[in-house]
This record gives sequence, C-alpha cells and structure tokens, in this order.
Amino acid sequence: MSNKVWRAISAIVLLGGLAALAVRYSDAGVAVPGTARSTEIPQRPLLPRAASVSETTHYRIHSTAPTTQTAQVAQAVEALHARYVGMFPVKPGGASKLSLVLYRDRAEFKRNNRSRPWAEAYYLPPHSYAYFDANARNPYHWMLHEATHQLMREASGFPRAKWIDEGAASYFGASRLVAGSLQLGEPDPDAYPIWWLSQQQLSGVLEDDIAAGWVIPLDQLITGRGGPDMNQYFNQYYIHYWSLSHFLFHYRDGIYAERYKQLMVEGGSLEAFTRLIGPPERIQREWYGYLQQLVNAQR
Repeated sequence: MSNKVWRAISAIVLLGGLAALAVRYSDAGVAVPGTARSTEIPQRPLLPRAASVSETTHYRIHSTAPTTQTAQVAQAVEALHARYVGMFPVKPGGASKLSLVLYRDRAEFKRNNRSRPWAEAYYLPPHSYAYFDANARNPYHWMLHEATHQLMREASGFPRAKWIDEGAASYFGASRLVAGSLQLGEPDPDAYPIWWLSQQQLSGVLEDDIAAGWVIPLDQLITGRGGPDMNQYFNQYYIHYWSLSHFLFHYRDGIYAERYKQLMVEGGSLEAFTRLIGPPERIQREWYGYLQQLVNAQR
C-alpha cells in the first residue's frame, strides 16, 4: 500500500489525541466515523522503563527512539517553544522543564497508550506523548500539536475553549520547520490537517457550501452546539479550527491578531468573540473567502 493511500486511510484516526473530545485533555481522543467513543477513564501512563532521558533548554524528553530521532524532535519542540513564548504571556514559576514521552514507533506507542484506544498522540499532564514515524516526511507534527496544548495549559494557563485549543495547536503543529525555525503561518503539506486542505470542494457561495456540509457555521464552531457530528466530519472540523486560527492571526496583515490573543485569555465564548473580533455573520464571510485562498494556494 502506498504512503499516500495509507495516509488517506489513516488520517481520520492519525491524531486521536489532537481532538479534545473529552472533558480533559488527558482523555483526548477521536472516534473513527461510525464508532462509539469509550467513556472509560484511561489509566495514568507510566514512563517507559527503557527510555533514555534527554534535556534541552525547556524540555525533558523520555525517549525510546534512536538518539538522532530524539534530537530531531528536540529541535522541533524548542523551535515551537521559542515562537510560542514570543507570542503569548507565560506564567511565572511552574515546572522548570516541560516533559515529553517519545516512543520509537506506532506499535510501541499503541502498546503503552493510556488515552483513548484510537489515540495516536495525547497530552496527559504532566507529559505529552507521541511516537516517531521514521517513514514520514514530517515525523514530529503530532508532538508539536500536543506540546502546544501543554504550553497553553502549563505555560500560559489559558481557559479551555475547544475551537481555540485545537485551532492554535493545529496552527503551530502544522507550521513548516525550516533550518530549526518554525515558520508560523506557512502550512506544511505533510502535517495534519493540511494534507486534507486540497480536498475541500468550495463553490464560492457560502450558503451553498454550508448546505452541502463543506462549511460549518461560525457560531456552531465556536459554541460547539448544533454542528455536524464530529465522528462523521472530523477532518472538516480540524480544517475549520486550523483555518480560523490562521485567519485570525494573518488576515489583512493581522488586524485581528492582538484581539484574538485577548480572546484566548478570556476563554473564547461567542459573546467575547463578537465583542473583540466582530459580528459572526461578517467575520464568517471574511473567513470563508480566506479559506478559499488557503485551499487554492495548497492546490
């Protein structure tokens, strides 16, 4: 089976930990369409006994992956940390090092998974868990996503709002890493959910695309109420989360960026969004046009 076919088949379950469908990030996971999510509380995972411990300026990495692969992930998360703290306030005090657990491959991760059974990566305080895929051109984007959740909780203490949590984590996690620097806003086509972007069938008429299920109305996305079934429209939700954050950071040279940061601090309610960003009806039309540009650029 080709990598492209495998990627398309597995994308629905690829980043189970990325979808914070449960009450806590520690129980994050996503169901394959048509399946029910377990309500069983996962056991608290243990650090791998055979793990080596590597330390960087900001991270302690417990890894069973080879040294070169661990170093590659270490470089990526340090690049993430540098860009994150350059954008958001960080609480004083707290842990001196953020903790990551890196498994050598998917099979080992699955044997030790204590999140939902379908999870591919997750954040269960105080650790972020992921595995290294030696066959992937971007083998660290899922760890970047989970490490962003970790930064939002442990470094900044932002209130939890699903659309912001997943949007910001997708924004950072799917940005291209170039020469050790994370190029924020430059999508990496080998990162989730970017590889689904070119499949978006947007007609250019917002109302038609809402009716067809290609666009989730903004108020439904923000409130989490009234939208399509997450199990059936998982990739659509993540394209929306990612693109909305990208829009709020970059639209018209970032006219909404500082207000979006304030929205993160306040918790991301629809009322706060309307007050800080603007009426959802107007913002949705601006965002829809912006999403069309993102789709066309990716194609």
